[in-house]
Amino acid sequence: MRNEQSPSSIAFVGGGNMARAIIGGLLNNGYEANRVAVADPSIEAREALQALGLSQVASEATDIVGDASLIVLAVKPQVMSSVVAGFTNRLTAGQTVMSIAAGLSVASLASMLGNPHVGIIRCMPNTPALVSCGASGLFAAPNVNAEQRQYAQNTMAAVGTTLWVDSEAQLDAVTAVSGSGPAYFFAFMEAMAQHGERLGLDYACAYQLTLQTALGAARMAAEQGTPIDVLRRNVTSPGGTTEQALLAFQRGKLDDLVGTAMDACVARAQTMSEEFN
Repeated sequence: MRNEQSPSSIAFVGGGNMARAIIGGLLNNGYEANRVAVADPSIEAREALQALGLSQVASEATDIVGDASLIVLAVKPQVMSSVVAGFTNRLTAGQTVMSIAAGLSVASLASMLGNPHVGIIRCMPNTPALVSCGASGLFAAPNVNAEQRQYAQNTMAAVGTTLWVDSEAQLDAVTAVSGSGPAYFFAFMEAMAQHGERLGLDYACAYQLTLQTALGAARMAAEQGTPIDVLRRNVTSPGGTTEQALLAFQRGKLDDLVGTAMDACVARAQTMSEEFN
C-alpha cells in the first residue's frame, strides 16, 4: 500500500475496536506496521495493538502525533475535548485530522484543535469494518485539499466502501443508513431465527439458515448489479409463498416502519450533535 496517495504515517488517538479494525485492514493491505502509531491509556488496548505487530504504541497522544501526516481521532465524543487539549501544541500546518467520533462537528473539532492550518475530515464508519466489510461516509472541511481527502479515503477503503457526502448534515443520514444500519439487520435476523424455531426448526438450524440467507441476499445485491426491486420480484412468484410473506409486510406497513426508525435515528443524531457542540 506504499504509494503517493497513502499517508506517509498515521497516528491513531484511541486504540479501541474501530481503531484496531482500521489498523488491521491497513496491515492486511500492505501498509507497513512501522508507519502506524497509536496512543491509548489502557494497558489492555496497548497490548492488543502490540499483538498486531505495532511497535509505536504509547499511553499519551502527545508522543505520537507530531510527525503523522494523518491523525485519526478514535475516542468517544464526551472525552474528545480533554484528549485533544493534550496535544494541540504538537500540531503543524498541513497535517490532516480525521475524526470517527459521532456528533462532533467540524466547527467544534476546529475549535478544540485551535490550528486553522490543519485539515479536518469527519468519518462515520460502521461495525462491519471489523470484518473488512464496512461502509464509511466522509465529509471534508473546506480547507482540506485533494491529497488529504485521498489519504482519508484510502485509509478507510482498507476496511470497506467509502463515500463522500456534500454537506456535513448528510452525515446524520449516513448514520441512519449505514452507521446504525447493521443493528437493523441483526434485529431482523434475530426475529427470523426465533420464529423459525417457533415454526418447528431447531434454533441452531434456523439460525444458520437465517445467516446464510442474509449473506446470500447481500452478495446477490452487491455482485450481480441487479436493482434490489428487480431481485425482489425475481423471487416472488405470483400466488406463491414469498408473495404472501411480502403482502404481510405491506399490511404491516414495513416501509413506513423503516422510515420512522431511520427518522428517529437522524433526530437522535441531531440532538447528540447539539449536546456535544
